[in-house]
Amino acid sequence: MNNLLFKSFFQRICPCESSRIFQKLLFWFALSFLLVPSNGFAQEECPAINVKIQNIGNNTGVIACAIFETSEGFPDKFLRFASKVMITQIKGKDASFEFSDIKPGKYAIAVIHDENYDGELETNWLGIPKEGYGFSSGAEASLSAPSFFDAEFTYDGGDLQMSNDLKY
Repeated sequence: MNNLLFKSFFQRICPCESSRIFQKLLFWFALSFLLVPSNGFAQEECPAINVKIQNIGNNTGVIACAIFETSEGFPDKFLRFASKVMITQIKGKDASFEFSDIKPGKYAIAVIHDENYDGELETNWLGIPKEGYGFSSGAEASLSAPSFFDAEFTYDGGDLQMSNDLKY
């Protein structure tokens, strides 16, 4: 049916024999645009901060990863003050997060293994964490959580790969 419509359309426009050759050339030319893959419509990959969390102690609960732009609320008030928070179920000993649409600048990341789903890092009566935690730039907790400036890193707007081991 489509072939019949195609022929009748071009016969009305170009009734001579040389036009039949033109019709075939035009047909194959148009078909080539459909068959040739094009990257012109492909979406570019967006640069991101990719964070791999390692050394997850068990499969109970979730892993929460938060990125902060300022020191306000870092690291324990991430649900309220973090620029972006990602949470994932635990499958195995590793988890990955991809923060996209992040502008170049200075940031810090805090990660917790929230075993009891309360959105906070569980501590004992001395304030020592009972759940896993980690920070960017290798920042360590000694008598208290590290400061934003201890965990701070500079992001230039390109792809950034980071890994973070949880401490228990």
